[in-house]
Amino acid sequence: MDVNAQPAGSATSCEPIPVSKPQARRSRQGVVVWGSHRVTVGGDAPVRVQSMTNTDTADAIATAIQVKELALAGSELVRITVNNDEAAKAVPYVREQLDRMGVNVPLIGDFHYNGHRLLTDHPACAEALSKYRINPGNVGRGDKGDRQFAQMVEIAARHDKAIRIGVNWGSLDQDLLARLMDQNAARSQPWDAKQVMYEALITSALESARKAEEIGLNGNNVMLSCKVSSVQDLIAVYQALAQRCNYALHLGLTEAGMGTKGAVASAVALSVLLQQGIGDTIRVSLTPQPGEARTQEVVIASEILQALGLRAFVPSVTACPGCGRTTSTTFQELAKQIDDYLRSSMPVWRARYPGVENLKVAVMGCIVNGPGESKHADIGISLPGTGEAPAAPIFIDGQKAMTLRGAGIAQEFQQIVENYIEKKFGTTA
Repeated sequence: MDVNAQPAGSATSCEPIPVSKPQARRSRQGVVVWGSHRVTVGGDAPVRVQSMTNTDTADAIATAIQVKELALAGSELVRITVNNDEAAKAVPYVREQLDRMGVNVPLIGDFHYNGHRLLTDHPACAEALSKYRINPGNVGRGDKGDRQFAQMVEIAARHDKAIRIGVNWGSLDQDLLARLMDQNAARSQPWDAKQVMYEALITSALESARKAEEIGLNGNNVMLSCKVSSVQDLIAVYQALAQRCNYALHLGLTEAGMGTKGAVASAVALSVLLQQGIGDTIRVSLTPQPGEARTQEVVIASEILQALGLRAFVPSVTACPGCGRTTSTTFQELAKQIDDYLRSSMPVWRARYPGVENLKVAVMGCIVNGPGESKHADIGISLPGTGEAPAAPIFIDGQKAMTLRGAGIAQEFQQIVENYIEKKFGTTA
């Protein structure tokens, strides 16, 4: 008998458990530029966060203000609607207002149906935008569609702008779809309707990308998206698309929905793909709750990337969910206070404290996991649970540093966090 053999179901293993890391898909690297500000996309660039305004673009001031809010929240690219002459005329003024405010985020023009005419009739709009979004299903049909698509790509090439060929299953090229359905009917074993739809999305994107390069656009500045509104459909389409090209890919679950549903559906779909190395830019297409800030979609997109360990945007706060040991709301209030404080401070801290986005803070509610979690954080506090001694030990860099007591614990801890950030991330310049 082998005394070293492990019985079935043994808890002991000889092999280390591998650390889970997102896979890598090396796409072409393009660049979206405004002035001297360059945002690389694809290749070895980080996954970028994108968002879109919901203002009337013709209102240049309101649009510029919302773009600024989105940029300050962490959006690295912002798309705006360009749907008519008034919007096209306003785009240069939006850009001018942003430049005056020192907001250098690149603007993406979202075009449907009449983009060829708007870009031709309003050259200042074409110049002020850093990237054009073109939907192949909405540029016209047949030869007319080919000419209008070519017209937009030629303008992009002339101004050295990037483009995103954005296919959406709600507005597919009907001629292409009919062609693929005819081909499918001739198969000995026809695909089901959903498989034909997948193929139509991918073929539309790839054929349009090939045409753009033939027209003269640098292939590195061609980015693709195939948007659908179902999680499993999105995963299937992008897995296939990623295997068939090396263009940079923009991910997003279109019409994701409102509130928790939209946030969860987007997080599930995007996380599966990002873990497989698929995706170079992302957007969470969240329907805002009444009165909710547009910036919520940026927060969720950033949180997805940060949760996967792909990027760090704001210091993370670890907090327990609470249980019968934590009947007091003190730790909940402190966790929210610290989280709000860290997020609101980031627009200033990004420049003042390089690396502060990697800070880990723990706000725990009782003695069970409180000290342990606090030791794993850069700085943590373990608040007393129900029936525990009214004392809150503070852990800094894994070591117990002090114990707080009394009514002013929240304010004291916030000051301790601020002092820690100044000491660890402050520059001497």
